Amino acid sequence: MKRSGTLLGALLVALSLHAAEPADWIVAARYVVTMDAQRRVVENGALAIRADRIVAVGPRAEIDSKYTPKQRLDRPNSILAPGLIDTHTHAPMSLFRGLADDLRLQEWLEKYIFPAEAKNVTAEFVKWGTLLACLEMVLSGTTTYTDMYYFEEVIAEATKQAGLRGVLGQTIIGFPVPDAKTPQEGLARTERFLQKYKSDPLIVPAPAPHAIYTTADEVIKAARALANKYNVPMLIHLSETKRENDEAMAKRKMSPTRVLDSIGALNGRTLGAHGIWLDDADMKILKARGTGLAHCPSSNSKLASGVAKVGRILDMGIPMGLGTDGFAGSNNDANLFEEMDLAAKMQKVMSLDPTALPASRALEMATIIGARALGLDKQIGSLEAGKRADLIAVRIDSPHAIPMYNVVSQLVYALKGSDVNDVFVNGRIIVKDRNVLTLNAKEILAKAVEYRTKVAASVGMR
Repeated sequence: MKRSGTLLGALLVALSLHAAEPADWIVAARYVVTMDAQRRVVENGALAIRADRIVAVGPRAEIDSKYTPKQRLDRPNSILAPGLIDTHTHAPMSLFRGLADDLRLQEWLEKYIFPAEAKNVTAEFVKWGTLLACLEMVLSGTTTYTDMYYFEEVIAEATKQAGLRGVLGQTIIGFPVPDAKTPQEGLARTERFLQKYKSDPLIVPAPAPHAIYTTADEVIKAARALANKYNVPMLIHLSETKRENDEAMAKRKMSPTRVLDSIGALNGRTLGAHGIWLDDADMKILKARGTGLAHCPSSNSKLASGVAKVGRILDMGIPMGLGTDGFAGSNNDANLFEEMDLAAKMQKVMSLDPTALPASRALEMATIIGARALGLDKQIGSLEAGKRADLIAVRIDSPHAIPMYNVVSQLVYALKGSDVNDVFVNGRIIVKDRNVLTLNAKEILAKAVEYRTKVAASVGMR
């Protein structure tokens, strides 16, 4: 008996030495697409979450043996993937969805959007437009989005309410807008915004001078100084249209990129939206300055703005993520699954090369490269130990998902935003079984219908 007791004691000690570590969640699925440096796809995989971080990723049996979770989510008919990252949008414009379609950018802006904004945009409008956009984004797998609009502090609160992560740019522009009558007032508002959210776990605040054709050089330089002072990115539209480039060359004998570089505006973290009309000299500047770009294929095709040289840009080592752009004419939804698919196909047809921008590269743009473009790749963009627990579970049991031979190809070319079943952001589950746990969808949709009536009346529509 004494020997048996000794053996039992030794066994208990050994078990205690190898006791499973605590975790808040274990999430398991048929496949885990990590987007780590090796681009591992783990079959019958799982990950463990503690607080806001991923603590381990690997085969399910291995994770189960090492961790004891408070909660678990088993998705045997799903793919786990990093949450998608939208590198350019204008969230509150969801309330203008479809207001003015099939127009050129300048006509769309000057005759329709700017007047509609002047008549309708208030802090309350921005709140409900952002909530509507967040509802749409989270249900299609976006966990981080990059915004440029007005009343950005209101957008930040709505984003936090939704549980999403946001890189939120307070727009600064050279004419009176709903939240600032002068650029100087816009800069002051921007600094207050940066101060308020500089340490927020979900919000990265940013100054966002609109573009070189709407914002004076001195204002852009002041925005750059603010970004550097608070160690945040500066967001700006860059070479979106041929007209923008032609006018810059005619008036200043320089491309928009060279204009920005000449005034020091690229000396710091910068995200340029679009980057369609870049030449090799521009790209070399952007590479040297560490500037990130946002590619918006739906917007660029719908507005006939052109097609960015995505392959060349990525091959040069310039991080270019994917963006959805605005909801009111340039794009009518916020679905990054559509952007991945379209980005790959546009590059193929433009180059007459079916190997151009393969599915693996399109998925990188929506995840780890998008994170790199924003300067956030140490925190998000892949499923790895130590990173923030931002992830999605995508169902693979629908007819359009079967059969499956290549997991990454299926994500880009076959699966849809509507296949997203569960969403975690910062270790918190915010969508479960396609139910948004953080927002009152019925209330948001009812408000959107109310605003439709107001907006239509303001612009003489029924």
